[in-house]
Amino acid sequence: KAIGVCNFMEHHLEELMNEAQVKPVVDQVEFHPRLYQENLLRYCQDRDILLEAWSPLARGNYFDEPVLQELAAHYEKTAAQIILRWHWQLGIIIIPKSSNKDRQEQNADLFDFSLTNEEMEKISALQTGERIGKHPDEFDYFG
Repeated sequence: KAIGVCNFMEHHLEELMNEAQVKPVVDQVEFHPRLYQENLLRYCQDRDILLEAWSPLARGNYFDEPVLQELAAHYEKTAAQIILRWHWQLGIIIIPKSSNKDRQEQNADLFDFSLTNEEMEKISALQTGERIGKHPDEFDYFG
């Protein structure tokens, strides 16, 4: 009745939808400000496919980015909360991983502020194409 996929880019989704009887409901992909996959996001939104970010915080690798630090100070939030709010406002499902109870609570505390369009654009401009995981075209899906 419903399927979800992981690490599918536009061409993977096209191929699937040419063969499958059921359209995917969700595509779980690596997505964070350094890997802002805007074209994939728009593609999925146009087809009512939800995007779910895996590693939405990129393992904390760039919490020290000046724009994130500036916004965190302005909103009295953490860099992680700023990044998660960015995802939320883009309409992306986020399930950040943490075994630390305090961080879990912080990660959930992102509904008492909103980023402006200009702030969203500043975060999106952090895009470098940097990946934590492999590129989807390099996966051995059946190996």
